[in-house]
Formats: sequence, structure tokens, C-alpha cells
Amino acid sequence: MSTAKARSAHARAILGQGLHDQLPNTKVLLVGAGGIGCELFGFGEITLLDLDTIDLSNLNRQFLFRKKDVKQSKALAAVPTSAWSSSLSLYEPTEILPVDTSSLSWNSAYWLSQYRRQIVGRALHVAAQTAAPFNPNVSLNPIHGNIKEPQYDIPWFQQFDIVLNALDNLDARRHVNKMCMAAQVPLVESGTAGYLGQVQPLLKDHTECFDCIPKPTPKTFPVCTIRSTPSQPIHCIVWSKSYLLGQLFGEDEDATGELDTAEQQGENAQEIATLRKEAQAFNTVRAALRSTSPEIYQNAAKIAFQKVFNADINNLLVMTDMWKSRAPPVPLDFDAILDGTFILRGESTSNNGDGATDQADKSGTSIAGVNGNVSTPPNAAGLRDQRALSLKDNVEFTDRLVARLRTGNESTISFDKDDNDTLDFVTAASNLRSAAYGINRQTRWEVKEMAGNIIPAVATTNAIVSGLIVLQALHLLRRNYSALRNVHLQYKPSVPLSTITLSKPNSGCGVCRDTYALVLCDPSRALLGDIVKGVLGPNSDREVSVYEDKRVLSDPDWDDNLERTLESLNVTRGKFLSIVDEEGEWGTITIGLSVLPPNHPIDAPPYVLPSPLPQPTKKQKLPSAEPSSATPQHISKKRSLPIDMESDIIDLAPTPKRLKPNPNGAAKGQESPSKRRKLEEEGVILVDGPGELVDDIIVID
Repeated sequence: MSTAKARSAHARAILGQGLHDQLPNTKVLLVGAGGIGCELFGFGEITLLDLDTIDLSNLNRQFLFRKKDVKQSKALAAVPTSAWSSSLSLYEPTEILPVDTSSLSWNSAYWLSQYRRQIVGRALHVAAQTAAPFNPNVSLNPIHGNIKEPQYDIPWFQQFDIVLNALDNLDARRHVNKMCMAAQVPLVESGTAGYLGQVQPLLKDHTECFDCIPKPTPKTFPVCTIRSTPSQPIHCIVWSKSYLLGQLFGEDEDATGELDTAEQQGENAQEIATLRKEAQAFNTVRAALRSTSPEIYQNAAKIAFQKVFNADINNLLVMTDMWKSRAPPVPLDFDAILDGTFILRGESTSNNGDGATDQADKSGTSIAGVNGNVSTPPNAAGLRDQRALSLKDNVEFTDRLVARLRTGNESTISFDKDDNDTLDFVTAASNLRSAAYGINRQTRWEVKEMAGNIIPAVATTNAIVSGLIVLQALHLLRRNYSALRNVHLQYKPSVPLSTITLSKPNSGCGVCRDTYALVLCDPSRALLGDIVKGVLGPNSDREVSVYEDKRVLSDPDWDDNLERTLESLNVTRGKFLSIVDEEGEWGTITIGLSVLPPNHPIDAPPYVLPSPLPQPTKKQKLPSAEPSSATPQHISKKRSLPIDMESDIIDLAPTPKRLKPNPNGAAKGQESPSKRRKLEEEGVILVDGPGELVDDIIVID
């Protein structure tokens, strides 16, 4: 048996001849080349799209990459030149490195195109030759780009048989979900977090989509909490990474936009005013950090420290009302910390001013013993990220970043979790702030995990989830929709995998319940009103509102934009128009826009409408509150009030009590004397004979 046949013999026996022969011709879009995406190379033609570059922390779980590939494109580094498809030449250079060449001459545009191809070629030669040995028969088309770019529109998605999502952010997942619903292409959604994982197949009109169940939004923190009253380590880390680093080394000098937003949201006005003054004072510190005078830049660390951890804290302490219900912060002193004489609130002098407490860290080692003036254990250098840092260790945190600014190679410096200088700065600054506010300090590794938004990833979890993705993809390719399952990888040893039957689409979902249509047009000439009337067709007299995402473009009382071109409204290729029925009787029509075909006649209308026209679903009316005729109407046995119709007078005499049937079947007149006496006291006269109550008359005493 040949090597190729031996390689596929088991797969053919399991899948069957028909499905096995279908796989080499299956066109797959794989979005994301990270931990999960690296495992998915089992189909015939794969288009791999990823915007991300390789970080050092990726190497422990993404086996296609090596240390020499760090900072390269994931999509290009994952695919060696030998595995590139011959169809890659169909991609224009602008789709790999998009640049606007419309204003260039033909000659300039040609040479720019050749230059782009050389850049891509060099990137491919740098890529590791790792993917081909796993499956030499696969045809890979790598694209370094953003899936939300306009050229990846509905027709582009429709060329694929299935889409596999291996993304790590909510916004991109929702975008791919909507595109697959519009293009009616099956999608397999997935994700991992440590030892947990999930795989969910999605198919329009058969299963719920990604947006059928609302997803929690990423957690945010109020500005005043971050800037003035932190109470958790994450508050100090966010402050160091997103605020202080930008103020000292970034482009943001006054941060007025953030404060304006906080003021509009009703946060403390006095505190906002103090923060504005604080932000303006950073101009002096920024100038010192960038000064070429040795006398100034040698003291840059002290100037920044005294401004941030002493002067700003003293300014906050003036607002006494803020500290009535919480402990006030302690201003830090630069020289006292270096001299070993600074003592934090609540700490003893036994720490010799290092600012480290005597409490044990998570490994059981005394923090004071590891980070104070006591000698460091021999193996501590190998556990640098796990060691707690004293105030003295943290105090000179700006030196390396200041030196980088003075070289002139960098005008601004931004945070990167794999940049040791910026990570050390954020670690030191957040720990100093935590010390001032009495918050537990974090190790370098803990700061890196929180500041870098690192979700714990395990290679074996990625491998298991990738296998589950393939299983669900095979069910979709077979069209065996009844076998689709939502699969969860969980902690329970007895049931490590749980499968759930997929739910039907949510009738109130604003994504998969819309009726989608594709309109090819020239946005520079097509009018909004013509597109809307053309899509509605015979129903164009309905009152509708038109939206682009969350923007209102027109409604029954405001139609000024109907005579404007789509381009003037910034509605171009890859975007959607939603036509919403104002009466609520019909479902929403969502129009996806794409470009006109090359052979479109010049004298024809600048758009091509879908054929047949989209027919929105008629919304079901709510059931009537009236009782169904099949339900017998309840007839009350209560007597109506005696009303004199002529005088409109209601007789409010006491309501007599009705005789109750005897449960024991005893004859009338055989009640006990005590019960009979009690009934007579209440005004009820018992009739002795059974035939004397013919007219159902109750006699009132």
C-alpha cells in the first residue's frame, strides 16, 4: 500500500467512501491561527485568516511557531511556501497588504504592487516549515488581515462550504456569526479557557446562533475608582497600564476625553476637577523624562515618583469627605524608601524600610525574607516572575524606559506583555500604588496575567476541542443535523464531556431571525431611497425605518437621506442596511452590500437587486386575552346585588348564607342541636321538608 493510501486508510474506513472523497474538495475558512487554529489542518482547501502576530507567550501551546517567528504574522508563519495553493495568485496584493492606490499613476501602482509581493515573499521565507509534514495533501491560502475588513463580504463567505471560528474576542465572533447567517454558511464556534472548552455548531434556521443568547460584556471600572479610590490589585494594574504609562511615555498628555466622559456619567465633580489639574501637571514630568540635560534626566525617576506617589496623593487627602468611610492612602517618599527608613502604615520597623510585610506569600515563603535586606535564596533568580517585590525594588522603575526615549528611536512607548521594560514598569507602579492604598501587592507573573488579559491556555485542551470541532464539522458536511451537539469540556472526572442538544433559534434574535438579501451596487451612484424601494418591491408603500448598524438613516418622519448616495452616508461594501417595519407586522430585512460585477452595463441602474426579492416573515400576533371557546365558561353562583334601576340605589343589606349540602347524606332536620342553634343565630332558617325549597328561597330573619 502506498504512503498516501496508508495515511488515509483509517479515515476512509471511519468516514465512509463518500464523505472521505468529499473532504479534499471541501473549502474551509479558518478564522484564527492560535492554539485551536494550529490543530485544524485536516481538510482539503483551507483559507487561513489571522490579524495577530506571534507573541513569546504563544510558543508553549501553538506548535506551528518557533522563537524565531516571534512578531511575525500568525497566518503567514503557520503556512510554509510549499503548502501555498496555486490559487493564491487570485488574491490581489491589496487584500494582503491593503493600501489605497487609486490616486497613483499606473506605473507607480505597478511598482508598489511588486514591492508588496516581495514583502509577502520575505515573510514566507521566514516562516517555519512545520505545517506541511502534518498533512502534505492540504492546500493552504494564508491571509494576514482583519476579518471585519470590507472585502470579506457576503460573496466572499459564500465561496466556502464551512467556517471554523478559532477567535479570542467577542466582537470578531459576533461579526463572523452575522456574516455566516447572511451567507447561509455553516459555522462551528469554539473556545477554551484553561481546562474548560466548548464547541457549538451554528446553522441558520436550524440552530440558535451565537447572538441568540446575550453574552456578558467585558468588565469596566469607573474612572474615579481607578484614578482616586482603588480597592483591588486590578484597579492599580489598570491604572498603571492604561493611564500612567500613557501619561509618561505615550501620546496622551491630558486625558481630557476620559474625564469628560466620566463627568457626563455623573461622577464626583470635585474629584474630576482635581484629576484635571493632576493631568495637566504631567506636562512638566513628561518634559523632564525627555530632557537632554544630564542634570534633569538623571533625576527623572525621582521627579516622576514624587509627582505620582506623593504630590497627587496629598492632593486627594485634602478632600476629607472622600475618606470618611475608607482608609486614606499614604504618600510615599522617594528618599526614605531608598534609605530604608520608610515605614508603611501598620508595619513594624523590623522590615528595615523595605516596605514588605511579614505575611507569607502563596508559596509559603516569607515576603520579607525574600525581598527585604535579607539575602536572596540561590534559586530565586530562576523564579523571578513569582517573587514578590519590595518597595525598594520597585522605586527606580522609569530608568530603562527613559533611556529608550533618549535614544530617539521611539517617540512613544506602549504596553506589551512581552516587552520586559514596560511589564516591569507596570509591575512596579501598580505595586507602589497598592502599597500606598493598603492593597495586597502582586508578583510580576500575576501582573502580566492581568495586564496582558492572558486567558490560561493548555495545549491538551486545545487538541481536544479541535477534535470536537472536526466531529461537528463532519456532521454539518453530511447534513446530519440531528446529530449536532453543543459540547462542553468540564472539570468533572466522571463526565469530562457533556453534550447538549442544540436549541432552536430564538424568535427574538436580531441576527438570525432577519431576512437577508444581497445587493450589488456602486455606492458612489446608488441612492438610499432607490435601494430601499427596490428591495421592498410591491410593498414599498409600507412605513419603514432604515438603519446601518445603530445609526438611523431614515424613518417615516425623516426621509432627508433617501436622496443621498450610499457613499455619502458611509454605507459601502461589506456593510448592512436594516429595513424595519414600523407597524411591527413584518420581520426585518437586512441587506448586505457588495460590488457590481465587472461586466455591468454603464447605462444600467447602479445596482443589482436580489431575485427573487426577499420576503420577510410575518410576525405572529399575541394570543387574545379572551377565553377560548373550548373552555367552558365559569358561571358564578353568587347572587347579583339588588339594584333599583330607577333610583340607582344598591341595597346593601347583609348577604344571606346559602345552605350547604350535608356531606354525610343525613336527612334535613337531623342536624345536631348545637349546629342548628348556631345557624339560627346567623339568620338561617332550616326547612324541615325536602319539598319545601322548590323556589330556592332563603328566608331572612
